[in-house]
Amino acid sequence: MAGFESVAGADAVRELAARWLPRLGDGDFVVSPAGLWAALAAVASGARGRTAEELAGLLGVEGEAAARAVTEAGRRLGGTGGVAVATGVWSTMPVLDSFRRGLPDVGFGVLPGAAYLALPDGVFGATDDMSFGEIPDAQEELDAWVLAATGGRIPRLPLALEGSEDLVLVNALALKASWRTAFPGHLTRDEPFTDGDGDTRPVPTMRQRIPAGWVWRVGEVVVVELPCAAGGDGSRSARVRFVLGAEGDGPGEVLPAGWAGAGERVPLVAGSVDLSLPRFTLRTRTFAHRHLDALGVRLALGPEADFSGISAADMYIDKVVQEAVVEVAEEGVEAAAVTQVTMTRSAAAPRPTVVERIAFDRPFGVVVLDGAAEVPLFVGWRRSAPTGPEA
Repeated sequence: MAGFESVAGADAVRELAARWLPRLGDGDFVVSPAGLWAALAAVASGARGRTAEELAGLLGVEGEAAARAVTEAGRRLGGTGGVAVATGVWSTMPVLDSFRRGLPDVGFGVLPGAAYLALPDGVFGATDDMSFGEIPDAQEELDAWVLAATGGRIPRLPLALEGSEDLVLVNALALKASWRTAFPGHLTRDEPFTDGDGDTRPVPTMRQRIPAGWVWRVGEVVVVELPCAAGGDGSRSARVRFVLGAEGDGPGEVLPAGWAGAGERVPLVAGSVDLSLPRFTLRTRTFAHRHLDALGVRLALGPEADFSGISAADMYIDKVVQEAVVEVAEEGVEAAAVTQVTMTRSAAAPRPTVVERIAFDRPFGVVVLDGAAEVPLFVGWRRSAPTGPEA
């Protein structure tokens, strides 16, 4: 199965998202299915045997195909206006040169504790112009990398280094986009929002009238797409959609409507829409390795793992942690996600001129897709009422 350049590749990310969502609960969260897929696919490119088969069942790719998919995906997502993608690998041990060559857009570095043996370049491939005599503090270096890769939106690694890591792979995905039509600031005012517990409180709510063509239904779910301004380089802008289900519906039922195909959509019968949308921020840290077993990945998490395509040393995945943030305001949307994988050794017709009102005044979701509206970059769920400075 190919990368994001193919429909099949985009399908794999959407399927991962749909399988992952039920594991995330119904509280506030934001995650990046594309970020998790890319990080695990990079690791999967070095998996072999049954370990590779398990990861392929979740990701749709394995081996050399996984390496190609990671490269294609990064280049495609990087072609969406306002989106930046970066991946880096740091290790204490020799990394096979074939693994590095298979990931040409990935940067490589050295963690303290590396065994600096007299190895040929073809074996120790993780040094990218770094002097063995000047090994920086790993935590400081990786935190600085994360800060730069996310444009300052995520200041450090999701999980601090403990010193026991033999390999750390970090994928960063960031977005900054302006609405094509900004919400007029003077129309923002407190409106009632009823949270998932049934409590109602006033929250800062943005308002504007939008064309009915920006709204459709997928079953009982209302989907509102707010177009982002096109970039000056002619690239396609990200697609940002807000999804509102029936009262009582949870994220697993509502969020997939954000990437439902055109054949599942029912146009809104109206001339325009008065939209009310809370100004909000979501930020969460997700320990994704706790979900992998339920998603069919088991061997990769223990001493029986086979990652012999990465290094001659026996390794397995110790932790997969993702931190993500999305901020929605009058001017536009900003989002970022950092996924950290640490590995260790084991031993239509004219419409009536009707104005419909859509108020996101109860739990709702947000979905950010790539420019082709195929790959879920970020998905979030707002169950609680936005309050305090974050609102």
